[in-house]
Amino acid sequence: MTVGQVEGWRSTDQAVLVEPVAGSDRPAHYHLAETLDGLYAPYALRLPEGPGPHPFVLVAYGNGGGGMAWLRDRVHRFRHVTDVLLDAGYACAWSRYRTEVELGYQRGGVLHADVRQGMGLLDRAPLEYEDEVAILRHVAAHPDVDADRLFHLGVSHAGEMLFKLLSHYPGLLRAGVAAEPANHELLTLRLDDDPTVQVTDGLRDIESLEVRSTERARARIADPDEVSRRLDAVDVPVLVLGREQDELQGIFRLSYELLAERRADAEWRSWAHDVHGFIYPETGADGVPRVDEVQREALAVIVDFFDRHRG
Repeated sequence: MTVGQVEGWRSTDQAVLVEPVAGSDRPAHYHLAETLDGLYAPYALRLPEGPGPHPFVLVAYGNGGGGMAWLRDRVHRFRHVTDVLLDAGYACAWSRYRTEVELGYQRGGVLHADVRQGMGLLDRAPLEYEDEVAILRHVAAHPDVDADRLFHLGVSHAGEMLFKLLSHYPGLLRAGVAAEPANHELLTLRLDDDPTVQVTDGLRDIESLEVRSTERARARIADPDEVSRRLDAVDVPVLVLGREQDELQGIFRLSYELLAERRADAEWRSWAHDVHGFIYPETGADGVPRVDEVQREALAVIVDFFDRHRG
């Protein structure tokens, strides 16, 4: 089976855990999606009321790792975004995937798969965004999910993962939202000469990186032709969200500008907010989500974007 194909939902695909979500009658169903190399990536599916199949939104945040403990924490502590999506009629799932490999996307290229001695053979290990591919393929076979209406919502590194996924796996999504996308690798930005970036054992520490202007971000593109090839492959509408105070706002905005040069349906919105990942409001100790007006507006914009592209 090739990437993008969907096989039927099997008895072995049933949830490995079902648990209630506070304040809701729509529980979380934890499933394990077989990844491209035969391991498993977990996701926590929630379904809206009414008969399916429903459009589906994959919800992701940041780098990978943490496994089921991380996933269960996200399902409960950051449940508000999924409550909003459920109320709008979307099936949705917080997801978990493997840890990012430094420059793995840049060096690895497109993943090629074949068969030897009746078993799979890959030309490189899958990367974290390919675990998302596996999850999307798996959930697309669910009888209550519409395989033709799959969406992606990613923040920070997961926003970059959306762009990476689209560059290598066309035809999988209907549309996507990249919030505060840390697209320094996708855009081939030169960082080794930046005094704020330290490199140890081949791993870059970019925690202190500042790229607030699009001009500075654009000037650091190392391979414009490769960036063009990556963005030319984007085959769906993408909404890019910025945050005015963020030290990487220039990267966020440049991601939109370069995409808008290729697609008239690229969109941009930006808000002032103190929290990185503000579109995912956190639930307080009393079990009530802490949601401010900026967050409400941003989530409404996201739902409207999905609605306009759900068909």
